[in-house]
Amino acid sequence: MTKHIPDTSRRRLLFGGTALAAGALLTACTSNEAEPSAAQTKGADTSNPNAAAGKAVTIGFSAPAADHGWIAAITNNASAQAKAYSDVTFKQVEAGKDAAAQRAALETLIAEKPDVIVLLPHDGKELNAFGLKAMEAGIPVVNLDRAFPDALAYRLQIKGDNYGMGVAAGHYIGKTLKAKGVAAPVIGEIAGMDELELTQERSAGFKAALATYGFSVANRRAARFTADSGQKEGQNLLQALPKIDAIWNHDDDQGIGVLAAISAANRSEFFMVGGAGSKKAIEDIAADNTVLKATVTYSPSMASSAISLARLIGQGKGMSDLVELQVPKEIILASETITKENASTYLKLGF
Repeated sequence: MTKHIPDTSRRRLLFGGTALAAGALLTACTSNEAEPSAAQTKGADTSNPNAAAGKAVTIGFSAPAADHGWIAAITNNASAQAKAYSDVTFKQVEAGKDAAAQRAALETLIAEKPDVIVLLPHDGKELNAFGLKAMEAGIPVVNLDRAFPDALAYRLQIKGDNYGMGVAAGHYIGKTLKAKGVAAPVIGEIAGMDELELTQERSAGFKAALATYGFSVANRRAARFTADSGQKEGQNLLQALPKIDAIWNHDDDQGIGVLAAISAANRSEFFMVGGAGSKKAIEDIAADNTVLKATVTYSPSMASSAISLARLIGQGKGMSDLVELQVPKEIILASETITKENASTYLKLGF
């Protein structure tokens, strides 16, 4: 049996619609309340020679509290993946409310000397020093999603492609508008938290891709990756632009609020592209009954992969399909575009 230390403090975000307009939309939660599907774990893949039980490995894990559907899925996926291996002990430590609190919890983890640490930091720059300390102590660090700026602070960095998300959204919107013969489109953008580098990268990719079609963003708003902030900034965008051809919303969680604002305003002259690939968004795209016509992926399944790769690092193994004998230093996952045509294929990876 997998040795598994339960997380008694896990919290999942439920968006309360009663305090907001269009509450029926806002009560939909994008996080997956059930355990991740088998499609999001690979331990049962017996055709992979690395799936066989090997050297016992203790993996320390830390991620911010689940105040967002995507973060909840990160923790759920990591936990489920660890359970898939009989040779893995999964030790999760409390992340705390901010980078300082997470650092304190991680100091305790270093003292316990796990074989590998998988860490999604509150802030990569602020936790960089911890990565350096763990690596210097001989504990390999798998830096998940929010990047450490110093390559010495991690053994492996695995993350989604934020710039690529923007590029994928920009190309979908550009191609669709060109196909419709729209010469000078009005394009809106509802970003996430502007202080985060990942948001800046997403917007930069979006701008660059649109420019290849001769298009640009007419109005940009920054939300906070939550449904209520999405609703607020959605309202502001709709008020600022009496006519819109397309919108890119960076995050499917905040997209619940954006869709609520659109419904309340009774606007439907445009189409919208989401971001991340939540189960609810994919279902809406498949149903084709809202303005949401596509979403670009930033899948929390990367946490499952991080655990699998941490196990291989702890066992001194490489990836079975590669010639090299060790796990690579960096892995960036591609951002894929989900539409009505392929929604059924991607639904199993929705969170």
